[in-house]
Amino acid sequence: MTERTEFQFVTAAACRDARVNNCPEIALNVPGVVALRDSERPDTVVTMTPDQWATLTAAIKGGEFDLSA
Repeated sequence: MTERTEFQFVTAAACRDARVNNCPEIALNVPGVVALRDSERPDTVVTMTPDQWATLTAAIKGGEFDLSA
């Protein structure tokens, strides 16, 4: 069994409000790895490379995953 890396997850400022109870969390503390999880399911962690993260965030910013469309 491989040892699980200890990610240090943080949330966006908008999610730090106590009235918001479910937010995506991200960890950037492990070199070469971006880790994501849902605050309601902290045991499920998705990892990607920084290049994959840049591609994902560019697509989000560009509206590619706009759910209101």
